[in-house]
Amino acid sequence: MKTIDDFNFSDKKALIRVDFNVPLDENFQVTDSNRIQAAKPTIIKVLEDGGSAILMSHLGRPKGMRNDAMSLQHIVNKASEIIGVQVKFVEEAVGPKAEEAAANLKPGEVLLLENLRFYAGEEKGDREFAEKLSRLGDVYVNDAFGTAHRAHASTTIVAEFFPENKCFGYLLAKEIEAIKKVMDSGEKPVTAILGGAKVSSKITIIENILDAIDHLIIGGGMAYTFVKAKGGRVGDSIHEDDKLDLALEILDKARAKNVTVHLPGDVIAADDFSNDANTQICPIDAIPEGWQGLDAGPKALENFGEVILNSKTILWNGPVGVFEMENFAKGTIAVGEYVAEATKKGAFSLVGGGDSVAAVKKFGFKDKVSYVSTGGGAMLESLEGKDLPGIAAIQK
Repeated sequence: MKTIDDFNFSDKKALIRVDFNVPLDENFQVTDSNRIQAAKPTIIKVLEDGGSAILMSHLGRPKGMRNDAMSLQHIVNKASEIIGVQVKFVEEAVGPKAEEAAANLKPGEVLLLENLRFYAGEEKGDREFAEKLSRLGDVYVNDAFGTAHRAHASTTIVAEFFPENKCFGYLLAKEIEAIKKVMDSGEKPVTAILGGAKVSSKITIIENILDAIDHLIIGGGMAYTFVKAKGGRVGDSIHEDDKLDLALEILDKARAKNVTVHLPGDVIAADDFSNDANTQICPIDAIPEGWQGLDAGPKALENFGEVILNSKTILWNGPVGVFEMENFAKGTIAVGEYVAEATKKGAFSLVGGGDSVAAVKKFGFKDKVSYVSTGGGAMLESLEGKDLPGIAAIQK
């Protein structure tokens, strides 16, 4: 795996695909700069070697049309502040202005190109567009895990024009290593905690990770499909009737591979999908009609805690309750506390997937776990065993 440490960037221009797709408020101010922070070490390495950095990214979904509200011009000040260098900006990604700005770039300088998705060729994976991008730099660096599952011009096709001079940035290399630790080289026991609403969105992941794990904790809305499949009464809880047979198949496969599956023994049930609803604790397989499970119960959390605290490698994808509502966040907070404690004791913990990442940030666990993935869709596809085009393009 060629990483940025395999190159010296002295007097070289690094064309770096970053993921600066950050949220902006109504005044076009960056409201969450984590993705810019995450790219900083790669950019600094290039500058400290005596090279210059040309950054390319997308922002939002302009669908191949110029849209000033999605211009990367809006993030120049925040990027300059974080990187510690005044970032130059050019209102093109390809073309004469972009080529002139890149040619004039001196060692130690940083240039940000305009939003790649203002060009239809980006998402189409257009070879001509990729070739124009390739003219701007000497070495191609992919540091955008969040888009590594897309075969776009800047994430995949452009690498073809740098047969020897392409590598992973620090962030992307870390993501690959973190997933490998769970899937291939994780110290046992390995535990996967899967939550979220639907079994259907996690089927491929479950089937792919069964060979790598010892324990599977199933929480959140998807648990009710498994419970109903086993003959339990789930009341009005979210579940997928057309996935009952599949749930039983998954349980059989887990049993055959000696994976212990842990479903919540009890839940906090509510008489309405509302933070102010009436609640009661009840067995997950005996939820009354008109009531729905919205969080893991105390016995469930006790069992989950015991499993997590005895684990050496942990993957957490998805909350175990409706954590957006304060009264149903306790289960997800408890799981976060167990994962943090296990990590403190020496376990490796990887958190990924939109909602679990949001929960970890919301409840202050981000710095208490080993690694928080920056790519939702990309991480899920990795766990499903798919080859990500952006990673394969560097490894070719």
